[in-house]
Amino acid sequence: MSGRATDARQSPWLDSPLGSRGAIGAQFYIPLAKREKLSVFESADNGLLESFEALRRPDFEPNEVHPLIREFYEHTSRFEFDVWSEASPLSRLFLWVLTRFVSQSMDQLNFPVSSLELAHGMSSGVVSLHRKDGTRAYTVWLRKLNASGRMIYTEFCGIGKPPLSKGTCLKVSFPLPHGSSTVFLRPINGENGAFRLESQGTVFGDSGFYRMVASGSKKRWRVRYLASLHEKLHLYIDPKGILRTDHNISFMGLTILRLHYRMARSS
Repeated sequence: MSGRATDARQSPWLDSPLGSRGAIGAQFYIPLAKREKLSVFESADNGLLESFEALRRPDFEPNEVHPLIREFYEHTSRFEFDVWSEASPLSRLFLWVLTRFVSQSMDQLNFPVSSLELAHGMSSGVVSLHRKDGTRAYTVWLRKLNASGRMIYTEFCGIGKPPLSKGTCLKVSFPLPHGSSTVFLRPINGENGAFRLESQGTVFGDSGFYRMVASGSKKRWRVRYLASLHEKLHLYIDPKGILRTDHNISFMGLTILRLHYRMARSS
């Protein structure tokens, strides 16, 4: 793969778990924990972030975000999901080919092409990996289609600070064979306690998408910055007090996939 050559010493903000040969799947974190001598912690109270406050930056005020949204990020495992998807006919064909011939074989990024795939719901679980001193090394968010059992996402979630982003971003990494796809999302305050995340950077070192491939060592990479690929999430509370999310993925200004989530605490 073409792209910038770098490593964990030069670009520590990019460092993330990379896949090796074969499928990724729901058990990816188990050999990772063994290699790095980490303990695995599963709980009905685990969250993507230990503290929402970690997203604070000069242009983002965490305390202005609705408490239910903050609770979702700090205690994600408490919540259940209903999901709807929408894609244009051309995007649907592209996503079908991608999932049929690539995603299914690696059991990762099985994007739901139609709402029928989501009719039986989606399961969600958060696993955290801890060092011997008790500090958290990784947070893994696992989401799976109930009907087929295929993994939508095996996702590593945390905090990142790209050098040109002017502050903290939400860092999300998806292990792929011999590499990963990592996105840095800038937090933004919305109206009435809403919360936005956007990958709207334009150059290497800013927020946005990074495709990484191992280059001789898992701590050395070839990295391509995908400035034409953007992701936006809008979390808000509807008039009935329900937590919802609009999630859009676009390429060159055209929407590829639109997802809508309704999240509620497990009964």
